[in-house]
Amino acid sequence: MPQEGLYRALGVSNIQHFQIYNSYQQSGWLHFPLKLKREYVRCSHCKGDNVIIKRWSLRQLTVPPVGNKPAMLMVDVPRVYCKGCQCEQQAHLPFAEPKKQHTRQFAKYIIQLRKHMTLRDLAAHTGVSDYTIREIEKRYLQRHFEKPRLRQVTRLGIDEICIGKGHRYLTIVMDLTRGNVLFVGEGKGHEGLKPFFRSLKASRAKIEAVAIDLSPAFQSAVKQDLPEALVVCDHFHITKLFNEQLSVLRRELYHEATTKLEKDVLKGTRWLILKNQEHLSQEPGHKKMKHQTEYQRLEEALKLNKSLATAYYLKEELREFWQQADTKHAERFLDDWCQRATASGIRVMLKFAKTLQTHRQGLLNWYQCPISTGPLEGTNNKIKTLQRQAYGFRDQHYFKLKIYALHLSRYKLIG
Repeated sequence: MPQEGLYRALGVSNIQHFQIYNSYQQSGWLHFPLKLKREYVRCSHCKGDNVIIKRWSLRQLTVPPVGNKPAMLMVDVPRVYCKGCQCEQQAHLPFAEPKKQHTRQFAKYIIQLRKHMTLRDLAAHTGVSDYTIREIEKRYLQRHFEKPRLRQVTRLGIDEICIGKGHRYLTIVMDLTRGNVLFVGEGKGHEGLKPFFRSLKASRAKIEAVAIDLSPAFQSAVKQDLPEALVVCDHFHITKLFNEQLSVLRRELYHEATTKLEKDVLKGTRWLILKNQEHLSQEPGHKKMKHQTEYQRLEEALKLNKSLATAYYLKEELREFWQQADTKHAERFLDDWCQRATASGIRVMLKFAKTLQTHRQGLLNWYQCPISTGPLEGTNNKIKTLQRQAYGFRDQHYFKLKIYALHLSRYKLIG
């Protein structure tokens, strides 16, 4: 490779380089001695050329590896006195940041490889420490993702995620239109959202709707800080809550069963009850199914338990709430469903019908703005995967920055 081409590949310019054969190897590193040209000497503060050279000093800068060897530049840099700033400091290097021990080209090289390699693998490949790799990536994430633009945001999704033992939570706010995380707050509830709402108010963004779960804290926070936004109760959490109540009912019936036949029929039917009816298998399955299909096994359990059958068919009917023609039809459907659930006399159904009536307006708002926290739930799964593959993060600020850039990650997450 020609000499000019090698230094251009290393991102070095405006220097007086020695011959390639003058480079030497020490402790497994390739060292390239260089010297800054006099006509390119500038003040590092004002970039002015009205300077007086006081003395020369050696500065070591890490560059991308050459072949399979880590490389380093040994640059003679002058210490200058600037007549404009009237201060004495080291001259400006156009290919390196001040007070850093690597070149800008090396930082770009790290960011590119960081998408495919772990911190330890990348540190071993480049010959630098894990801390250096993390700081380079941290500065990149701060520059590009720490302060997302809020002016054009119209639809939000809010949810919390548990990130460790001791009930440690993070509150995540997502732009449901673009799919990127806008805010990561400590804790959960209104306190964790206050910094975001202040930034949102300063940006003058016009929020049309906010998708949340059934948390009263989130609902009161949105109504207080975004009074004009529609609060949409997420149908995923409604279904999840109903499935939990259905599991409780099946467990109670199992413990109340008096005969061995009733216990055997109810045993192992939890996932059959929670499955959608169209997803039940019509072919004989596991040996424990006694050569019955999932559909037959479920029918047998429902015939012996009237209350379980009532709750199951109410679950199937509730799915039709989000398939109505408009808000008026949905309102009539919701009232009729709650009346039948109350008339059933089943304790868990009475409790759930009361919950739906409490969040009635949030459910009906879905027909004005059909949004959900589904994308945010997927992001929460990515956060957990990221944390697990990295074996946790000691630097919480770095962890939050990784979450801000999570929407650009590929299928495989690198810790």
